Amino acid sequence: MGSESGVAVPSEVREAYAYLGAVAERPTAQLWDLVDAVGPVRARELIRSGEVDEALTGQTAARRDLVDGAQLLGAADEVGARLVVPGDPGWPEYALEPLDRPRGRRRDGTGGVPTALRPLGLWWRGPADPARVLGRAVAVVGTRAPTPYGRAVTADLCAGVSAEGFTVVSGGAFGIDAAAHRAVLGVRGTTIAVLAGGVDRLYPRGNDAMLREVAATGAVVSAQPPGTGVTRYRFLDRNRIIAALTGATVVVEAAARSGALSTAAWASALDRPVGAVPGPVTSVASVGCHLLLRERGAVLVGRSSDVVELAGRMGETSPVPRGEDGAWDGLDDSTRRIMEALPTRGGAAPAEIAASAGIAPVTTRAVLGRLLSTGAAVRGPEGWRRAGGGVQMSFPVG
Repeated sequence: MGSESGVAVPSEVREAYAYLGAVAERPTAQLWDLVDAVGPVRARELIRSGEVDEALTGQTAARRDLVDGAQLLGAADEVGARLVVPGDPGWPEYALEPLDRPRGRRRDGTGGVPTALRPLGLWWRGPADPARVLGRAVAVVGTRAPTPYGRAVTADLCAGVSAEGFTVVSGGAFGIDAAAHRAVLGVRGTTIAVLAGGVDRLYPRGNDAMLREVAATGAVVSAQPPGTGVTRYRFLDRNRIIAALTGATVVVEAAARSGALSTAAWASALDRPVGAVPGPVTSVASVGCHLLLRERGAVLVGRSSDVVELAGRMGETSPVPRGEDGAWDGLDDSTRRIMEALPTRGGAAPAEIAASAGIAPVTTRAVLGRLLSTGAAVRGPEGWRRAGGGVQMSFPVG
């Protein structure tokens, strides 16, 4: 993938995208309009020289003389990362483009809506091919303080969907995020961690070993350039990237105010399905999930097959849950009714059994013969009875 990313896009263009992605805190409408109008290389020149409008000057003036695209690419290369940009074979245009105009939101950011649009590039640390792994991906997110129930459900769901060929995307944080990544690593699947800071600053530090394993087998991804630290608003920006890169978002446990709910809100705004795992009504950790189910149109998720149905291709459905097979499963109606009419102790004459079951005597005698040959019924001195225990259900006669 590293060589592929250099084929489609010239190095000067890649350096320009690196510069543009770092010169402003967020990829704004004004910045993208300039790039669309004159291309990334010319846009970089105009910003550096200050030949842009007042709005874009305000967004870029603080960093325009400090950012160096070539240095950023070099810093990424030192940790085995690269910058995937528009025009690359692996650039997920289909996934990221809806960030420009999500449902119910205006591109200019009015009405209290964030102004950030699709990123100008994704810093990608890991061997996973974006074109392959993002085509079938699901986000699994949740609280940083999960219960044992939440951890167990996360592990089951993520291992199950990984076995179905899904990439599991999460935020690399403590709690549900980490449980999701570790479950996939445990079954040798593909998982992606989207960070709020640079891919050269694995965060949180307590998850350093896990994130290094993710980077070695899947990918650690960020819209923020190398060297960038984490802030609260960068976590919120990270959440929209998680929602955009995946076909559906599943929330396992979340408090009433939670970053996981932010990811779910972005998924809904992008017309991506949202699933939520219910928990005990007494659990604070499940309040956010219950809110999603009750008020925000989330789909109840209890098994990995539910996630497959939520995030999979058209026609992939979740089978209806079944209990364990019973001893009477598959019996025809006549046989079942005669079995229920047979006493469990003592005995009854065929005529009594026929009357209790409401089955014709000739049919009853034929069925009793089959039940005798299979060992399901016994004929003794007192008449016919059921072999083994059970509950007798007889129809009162007379």
